[in-house]
Amino acid sequence: MTAADLEADKADARMLMRAERNAVEVGDAALKLIENFPLELAKLSPVAGYWPVGGEIDGRPLLAALAKAGRTVALPRMESRAGPARFLAWRGGEALTADAFGVPSPPATGADLSPRLILTPLLAFDRAGRRLGQGGGHYDRIISLYRAHGAVAVGLAYAEQEMGVVPTGPHDAHLDWVITPKEAIKCVRGEGLRGRSR
Repeated sequence: MTAADLEADKADARMLMRAERNAVEVGDAALKLIENFPLELAKLSPVAGYWPVGGEIDGRPLLAALAKAGRTVALPRMESRAGPARFLAWRGGEALTADAFGVPSPPATGADLSPRLILTPLLAFDRAGRRLGQGGGHYDRIISLYRAHGAVAVGLAYAEQEMGVVPTGPHDAHLDWVITPKEAIKCVRGEGLRGRSR
């Protein structure tokens, strides 16, 4: 497959999965993430979360639960649209300011943290840990950087965002886990085709 073919496949999958995600009935999905979150992951700290935008599943209640359990929580801040992201300490209720993408983020003067657990937004996932993001490659770079220091990458998603096989290339970082309102999936390389094919 050529690079152009891969990008075309990703573009098609993004369009399809955005529609899929937008059709989800949210209900108590954010609370179900807490119920399904494995204890072995809940022990890790600092935890890097994200502020949900564009229909992403809301991981903020999970972040609040982890903070209540004594974990240090951080949110990303993009100083420029090209990155890299900084993870800055954040306590729920503290004031946020817009980063380079307009996403609410801790102020640039906050304390930098090196996360051991990275909660990651996505458009699609499969059981091998392949992840389809928005296309900027920001989380691929973040996961690769912090994984070199032992961090665990966990995707948060609706179950409806699962694909049989997500189109990926050599620079796309894989997830270690995916947590949905229905289950916790420990990703196994080489898995796939068990989910819904797209």
